[in-house]
Amino acid sequence: MSRYPRDVLAPGWQKAGKPTTTEVPAEIGMVLEDPSSGFVGALVRIENGLLVLEDRQCKRRSFPLGPGFWLDGRPVAITAPKRAADGGPTHTASGSRASATKARVALPSRIYVEGKHDAELVEKVWGDDLRHVGVVVEYLGGIDDLPAIVAEFAPQRGRRLGVLVDHLVPGSKESRIVEQVSSPWVFVTGHRFVDIWTAVKPSVLGLKAWPETPKGQDYKTGLCRALGWPARTPADTAEAWRRIRTRVTSWRDLDPALMTEVEKLIDFVTADHADTLEP
Repeated sequence: MSRYPRDVLAPGWQKAGKPTTTEVPAEIGMVLEDPSSGFVGALVRIENGLLVLEDRQCKRRSFPLGPGFWLDGRPVAITAPKRAADGGPTHTASGSRASATKARVALPSRIYVEGKHDAELVEKVWGDDLRHVGVVVEYLGGIDDLPAIVAEFAPQRGRRLGVLVDHLVPGSKESRIVEQVSSPWVFVTGHRFVDIWTAVKPSVLGLKAWPETPKGQDYKTGLCRALGWPARTPADTAEAWRRIRTRVTSWRDLDPALMTEVEKLIDFVTADHADTLEP
C-alpha cells in the first residue's frame, strides 16, 4: 500500500473532514463565541450591521454580521434576522400562531401572578396571547392577600380566577392559604422554582446550570454574587433581573415546567368563553 493514499494536491483536500459553516439568522439571546478573541457572550442588540455580545461579567463587545462565530460547537455565519413575508411575526413569544385581529375587550375572568418579576415574565412571553383572548393579568404582592382578593372578586361561572404562586410546596403556609380559597371557579397553581429567575434556562446566559447559593442568604443576592454581578442595593437586583429578562425572547428560553403551569391558567380562565375565541 502507498504511504500516501490521498493526493494532497487534489481539489478540496484542505476542507476534508472539517466542519462546514452554516448560515444562522441573528436571534436575541443566542450565545456566540468569537474564536479569534475567545470572547463568548449572548447577543443583546443588533445595530448598524453589528452584533453586540455581552458576557457573564456584563462586558460588551461588537462584531460585524457574517462568518467567524461558533454556536453550540459548530461554525456559523450570522445573518440579518428573518422577517415574515408581510414584515410581521408569524408566531407570538409563547409559540402560538400570531393573529391579525385586534385585542379583545377584557373578559370578566382574571389571572393573578405573585411576584413582580413573575408577572413581568408572564407578560413578556404570553402578553400577546392574553390580549388576544381578553384576559387581564394582575400583580399579586403576596399570597397573604389572596383570601381577601378572592372574596372581593366573587368568582363564578364566566368570572373565573387563576393564580400563579411562587414555589408552592405541600404542607407550607402557602398551601394552607390556597386551601382557604378552594372553589370550582378558582384555580391556584405554583411553579417549582425557588425564584422565577431560574425558570429562565441557564444556557440563555451562557451557563451550564444556575449556581448554588449559600443557605440563609437572599436567593437573588446569592445568584448575583455567584455570577459576579453587583448585589449591594435593590437597584443592583433590578438591573440583574433586567439583564436576565432581556435575554428571554420566546418560550424556548424558559423551562417547560413554567410553561405548563401558565398554559393551564390560560385554559382555565377562558374555559367558559372557548366557543367565542378565534382559533
